[in-house]
Amino acid sequence: MSTTTPTSHPVVTRDRWLAQRKALLAQEKALTRQHDLVASERRALPWVKLEQDYVFDTPQGPRRLGELFQGKRQLLVQHFMLGPGWAQGCKSCSFMADHLDGIAVHLAHRDIALLAVSRAPLAEIEAFRARMGWRFAWASSHGNDFNRDFHVSFTDADRLDGEVYYNFHMTPFPQQEAPGISVFWRDDAGQVFHTYSTFGRGVEVMMGAYRLIDLTPKGRDEQAQGMAWVRHHDRYEDAAGCCGKP
Repeated sequence: MSTTTPTSHPVVTRDRWLAQRKALLAQEKALTRQHDLVASERRALPWVKLEQDYVFDTPQGPRRLGELFQGKRQLLVQHFMLGPGWAQGCKSCSFMADHLDGIAVHLAHRDIALLAVSRAPLAEIEAFRARMGWRFAWASSHGNDFNRDFHVSFTDADRLDGEVYYNFHMTPFPQQEAPGISVFWRDDAGQVFHTYSTFGRGVEVMMGAYRLIDLTPKGRDEQAQGMAWVRHHDRYEDAAGCCGKP
């Protein structure tokens, strides 16, 4: 016997729910095993030695990429969409960045440093960081080609028939900045290697909140407008009482 809720969702007995939950569990277990397999193949990818000597602006002064590993061997970079002259950073990139401060200490104990990189000048980055209350390391690539070399910033010259090279293929992309995550390794000799990058929906790996939202009855509820619901955490209507603010 089953009934329906006002939203027309099936309501069943506990036994029927348990049977369907176990069937779903089998799919979840298969997905977990597939995830582990892909992660193993990701770790097996060959590396590329960086020949370009990128120098970034940081609050501590100019620093080469190899100097931004914070004493770790592995560096995880968020390509944060904040271009020169922007009034604020991308709200979706900000949603990603909201997860960083809480996990940084845990990643550090797995030999991983976190770094956000944006093309905006350092003063503009620091102003936005102060507004958002973030503590993670954030560097400006305003004076180098890092963003363009990693295909997350585009000039008019990069566009061919309205398309740019993003997420490993030519695709329409209307903005000058794009999101991404890149990973680097630094060896004992100080050489830096590019090991991995992911773009597009691959950046959801940094959006841990989505994994929790996916567990709920409404889920992401983004069919019509995608991530239009997302706001900077201080721009939600009830933001006055969040994030430790009075």
